[in-house]
Amino acid sequence: MEQLLHYTWKLKLFPLKELRTSDGQLVEVIDPGRMNHDSGPDFVNAKIRINDTMWAGNVEIHDKSSDWYQHGHDKNRDYDNVILHVAKVLDTEVMKSNGQYVPQVQLDVPQHVQAHYDELKRTEEYPACYKIIPDLPSLAVHSWMAALQTERLERKTEDIRERVKLCNGSWEGAYFMTLARNYGFGINGDVFEQWARNIPLNAVAHHRDDLFQIEAIFMGQAGLLELEAIPAYYQTEALNDGYFARLRNEYQYLAHKFSMRPIDFKLWRFLRLRPQNFPHIRISQLANLYYQQKAGLSQLIECDSLDQLKNVLSSHVTPYWETHYTFGSTSSKNEKHLSYGSINLLTINTAIPMLFAYGRHCSKEVLCDRAFDFLEQMKAENNHIIRMWLQVGLPVKTAGDSQALIQLKKEYCDKKDCLRCRFGYEYLKRK
Repeated sequence: MEQLLHYTWKLKLFPLKELRTSDGQLVEVIDPGRMNHDSGPDFVNAKIRINDTMWAGNVEIHDKSSDWYQHGHDKNRDYDNVILHVAKVLDTEVMKSNGQYVPQVQLDVPQHVQAHYDELKRTEEYPACYKIIPDLPSLAVHSWMAALQTERLERKTEDIRERVKLCNGSWEGAYFMTLARNYGFGINGDVFEQWARNIPLNAVAHHRDDLFQIEAIFMGQAGLLELEAIPAYYQTEALNDGYFARLRNEYQYLAHKFSMRPIDFKLWRFLRLRPQNFPHIRISQLANLYYQQKAGLSQLIECDSLDQLKNVLSSHVTPYWETHYTFGSTSSKNEKHLSYGSINLLTINTAIPMLFAYGRHCSKEVLCDRAFDFLEQMKAENNHIIRMWLQVGLPVKTAGDSQALIQLKKEYCDKKDCLRCRFGYEYLKRK
């Protein structure tokens, strides 16, 4: 109920009657204020006229007046600048820590808002607001999608900033971690990020011109050069073909030189994983990308077209992996280039967020604008989330649209947070 009261106050969806304080003074809400998501009163910088006096300050909202005391506001000086207390039930007068009484208004949630909110909460259909989607004004859809697209990039920016901290301020390291995480393509994403944190890039840089040594470090730090990491029925063949032993010997030398320790190979998941997504294949592709000097942030920033960006991200395996998916298990020859779809996903989930995040960090709007431009140039993703929105009548054309709708589902629909959603607002305001 308190959330609905916040919503009613924020959007001024007041019942059609005069608002009056508990002692009969006329109240006019000039500006309900800005919702405060931090500690302190619920709404700040409100403007309220009580009788003939204009007040500027904060507003606190509760289900019942007595909640003021239960929450300790009467002893908290942060609430001494509250100019109005709003509640559904006025069951007591309220006082500030300085001894002054606070004017109070009794507020009801409009019946139609309550009814529609109950519908959204009860429905088992997904999304809950599917009934109104086809009739939404195009301007409302466009503005909300644009806001959601920015929200999603901002959320990914926070993830990247955390990686920068983990890398002691290195944006190059954070980019490598982000790239590696998305090479996991969901199932092994967390393990790939842990693996990338375990790669000493400064040490690897000393061997940048030797692809074999790069692959030895990459495979070794993944724990994949331990014999136990190979299925028992492939171990003999792996030892006989020579490549595994050469990589392991090289890694042992380099591990001693740079004091490296591998992650636990048992972390890697193979169940229901397509062979082209096996860690061995993805790590070989990353080794090749690094060897070609295409895995650096500077190369990414220099791309001013989508084609250049995709070229920077494209890679293939080293020769041994053209005929293998794991050590000791041979397969038909295939260069195992990153597929068109995989490059698109890396562009959307790695390159574009990195451009946006680094642009924000350096105050270079050109990079942020480029990130948005690239999203608008790419076709929408095709996954179950996007197909769901298409089925209920929402147009999805670009990757910007699909990223916005993924944000909508994960941060609003899944959390039943209809009160913060503009589509939810359109649903609730119907009479």
